[in-house]
Parts: sequence; C-alpha cells; structure tokens
Amino acid sequence: MTGTGATTVLRAAGRAVAHCMTRPALAPDHSPRPYLHPVTTLAGRAVTEVLPEDHVHHLGVSVAVPDVAGHNFWGGRTFVRGRGPVELDNHGVQRHDGFKLCDPDGFVEELSWTAGGERLLAEHRTVAAVPLTDTAWALDLTFSVANVSGRDLSIGSPATNGRPGAAYGGFFWRAPREAAAPAVFGPGPDGSGADGEEAVHGARADWVAMCGDGWTLVFAGATETTRRDPWFVRAAEYPGVGSSLAHDERLAVPAGGTFVRRVVTVVADGRLDRDGAAALVRKAVTS
Repeated sequence: MTGTGATTVLRAAGRAVAHCMTRPALAPDHSPRPYLHPVTTLAGRAVTEVLPEDHVHHLGVSVAVPDVAGHNFWGGRTFVRGRGPVELDNHGVQRHDGFKLCDPDGFVEELSWTAGGERLLAEHRTVAAVPLTDTAWALDLTFSVANVSGRDLSIGSPATNGRPGAAYGGFFWRAPREAAAPAVFGPGPDGSGADGEEAVHGARADWVAMCGDGWTLVFAGATETTRRDPWFVRAAEYPGVGSSLAHDERLAVPAGGTFVRRVVTVVADGRLDRDGAAALVRKAVTS
C-alpha cells in the first residue's frame, strides 16, 4: 500500500482497488471518520460513493454508529424518541491515530472515537484485500472497539430509539446510485433463497448480495457473533448495506469492555447469481 498525504492505496492482484482516506477534512455534522473510497472492481468499476446528495454524510465504506451514549458517530440528524430526526450538536469524530502495519494488500489502524472533548472508544481496525478470481476480490474488515471512557456505555440506533426498520449503525457500505435500483438477494432462511429488499432487510443470514450495473457486492459475516447481527439493506431509496450492531436493543459496552465484528465483502465484476455469490463467499471467508 502506498500513501499520499492522508490517502493510502490498497491493492489486490497487483491492481489498486481501494483508497483509504485517513484524515478527511469534513464538516463536524458529517461525523468525520476514516473511510474507503473509491473502492473498485478488478476491472476498475467504482462500487462506492461519498457525500451523495441524498445523504451527504455517507462515506464509502466506513464504521459509523448513530448513537454512542447519545453522541452521533454516523453524521446528519439524530433520531430522538417522540421528536423524530433532529439537528443536534452531538457529533463525534473518529481520529486516525496511526498505522501499526501498512502493506500493499492491507493495514492495521488505530483510531480514537472522541466526542465533547472526551475519548470514549479506542478502535483496532484490520483491513485486507484478498484476490479470489480473475474477476473478484474480497475486502476483509475487522474492527475491535474498546470502551476507554471509564464508565459503562451503550450503542443504539434509530430503531432502538423508536424508529422501526432503521437499525443502522456499524459496518456500512454506500454503493453508487445508478439509473435503476440495484437487485438484492440472500440465501434465505432454509437455503431456498430470498429476493428483494423486503426479504433481506433485517434478516439474520450468512450473507447478502447487491448487484448493480456490471458489479456485484456480497457481504458476509465472518464470525459467529457478526452473523447474529441482522443486515440493514436499502435499495429503492438509496443503495447501501450494513451490519446492525443495535437492531432489537442497545448494545451494552461496559467500562473496559470490547466488542469485535468482522465483515468480508466480495467485490466482483459482472452480475453474480445466488450460487456464484455463495461460492465466492465460502472462498473469501476461508481464504
């Protein structure tokens, strides 16, 4: 991986496939944080978007949480029970503290989550680019987050704060908006298959796929704990997929406690079918 200023380049199969912005210059209400963009297929097709007009705080691939003890690390408005989305001066910052390791195909990064002048969380993030085939590679992202505030904290979402179906927060991938909404599908609870946003949103499944114009993304929980987190999926309103840390209830993070999640995303040229997506997920998670 090569670096230019605050940007590093991630490579797979000898090709640049992702740029990591470590210290982006963003407005405070965007909840500034490191992110990956552009992420591309091996053929060079971009599969991420940043600062889109519909949600200007969406930043490619990032770890974003709308409610950490009342602080917004997602960006934009905060959903308040009984009031709805409200503009608040409660945004946090994920600060890139440095790299522990920096190789052409991956890095290990240390981050501090701060809000109101206080360091709440310390994160250890590992990102790797793994070649799979001539037309596919995988982005392997693990984040380990420790509560360093000295007191018990909890993580919430608009869903846990009273907005049904809006359990976003955690790993999140904003895909590019195109003329047509992307197709989304998953393995289904019994292996028979699940198709469409309504079928995969909120599902606890080993993986979920999103297909656009000439590209496919397949998101997989790569640990037992991660697979228990339901998927947050948007296709009609905007294209995005995340893994929900706080779906049904807030995630408690006691003082000194740590939570860990790992999501592996297959990035493929072309349009994969269900069998092709499942096969690449198996290869990516076991690589």
